[in-house]
Amino acid sequence: MSASAVFVLDLKGKVLICRNYKGDVDMSEIDHFFNLLMQQEEEGLVCPVMSHGNVHFLWIKHSNLYLVATTNKNSNASLVYAFLYKLVEVFTEYFKELEEESIQDNFVVVYELLDELMDFGFPQTTDSKILQEYITQQGNKLEVSKTKVPTTVTNAVSWRSEGIKYKKNEVFIDVIESINVLVNANGSVMSSDIVGSIKLKTMLSGMPELRLGLNDRVLFALTGRKSPALLTKLFEVTKSVVQDEVSPGNNVLCVCVCVCTGDKGKTVTMEDVKFHQCVRLSRFEGDRTISFIPPDGESELMSYRINTHVKPLIWIESVIEKFSHSRVEIMVKAKGQFKKQSVANNVEIRVPVPSDADSPKFKTSTGHAKYVPEKNWVVWSIKSFPGGKEFLMRAHFGLPSVETDEKEGKPPITVKFEIPYFTVSGIQVRYMKIIEKSGYQALPWVRYITQSGDYQLRTNN
Repeated sequence: MSASAVFVLDLKGKVLICRNYKGDVDMSEIDHFFNLLMQQEEEGLVCPVMSHGNVHFLWIKHSNLYLVATTNKNSNASLVYAFLYKLVEVFTEYFKELEEESIQDNFVVVYELLDELMDFGFPQTTDSKILQEYITQQGNKLEVSKTKVPTTVTNAVSWRSEGIKYKKNEVFIDVIESINVLVNANGSVMSSDIVGSIKLKTMLSGMPELRLGLNDRVLFALTGRKSPALLTKLFEVTKSVVQDEVSPGNNVLCVCVCVCTGDKGKTVTMEDVKFHQCVRLSRFEGDRTISFIPPDGESELMSYRINTHVKPLIWIESVIEKFSHSRVEIMVKAKGQFKKQSVANNVEIRVPVPSDADSPKFKTSTGHAKYVPEKNWVVWSIKSFPGGKEFLMRAHFGLPSVETDEKEGKPPITVKFEIPYFTVSGIQVRYMKIIEKSGYQALPWVRYITQSGDYQLRTNN
């Protein structure tokens, strides 16, 4: 079960708009939400789920709004929260910025969207591209499209319209991996993981079927292949087409997928794999083929997480000397611990400095450094950082002559970067097969990107 009703409130708890989907919860129950929220804030503990009697409030805050769903059943909380965040996404697509003024100025559009997004407490059409085909707006007024309601609303392929045409048919595939690393002051990696996603930009005519193959070790086992050397025969797996129904809603695959990195059979385990609703799960579970009819334009085909030990790609060593009543000197050395043929772009190394520091002076072996006083850090920017290289940055700050007794915390050094044509996990797109009844030729393009996520290195200084 999902939500009984959905409310949008301002920061004072006033209802701006609401939609009653099931009628099994008194709409006046929302009056208790804000009192419960204020009570919890006073106690210093705010819970995402609050209850009044047998009525439960599930809520999120966005900008100057509260989005609240009510239910009196044992509902699927994950589904309710996914729907609330989807509301934010759809409203943002329509109004660019979602805030109180957006709701007030576009009341009719918002109500129409609430009516289409959910039916009797269950999510329905939640793709903003499809919604925009028949719920359009000009200024602050709702304009009902003169054309008939798209068949995507009622057919099995609810995420793609019929009759799409392109002069040049192309598919762009981005494999993006973000590295999360926490290194302690002794130089040991305390935690690390990889969060990845495969994103598509589809510019294809008609209603094509796509089949995507990864270097999936489970596929080797199912087809009797034990070595990455046999990957050239992977097309044989896709000769037969399984005519299975498209699963509705988001497809979350609760299994682990082993991916061969190509390094002498070394494997990693992909966890929390989540597919777009267009992917045929039964086909994937049968022969590991990712088969789907893609949405038009940009979409995220799948996401995954790899919980593994990751060697920091950019290693940072720092020495900070603080001279009482005088100055502080900072020396930072950065080393690229990735392949020499790769280059990290737009590297930013943020080094914390004392809040009372002034009169900055810098010297760098490459790039440039600047002081950001409102953040109390130095940003060392390096446009291009080749693998295997080392660079130095020295900073000198003056300190006030009056010593304070305040003991400041020691924020970590944080690093931002992006490495194109490179993935840490070694996941690779082996093929993309495009099948369309007209038989046109289409070009698939693949790009790999590794970027920093939550990348922190603690210091002793």
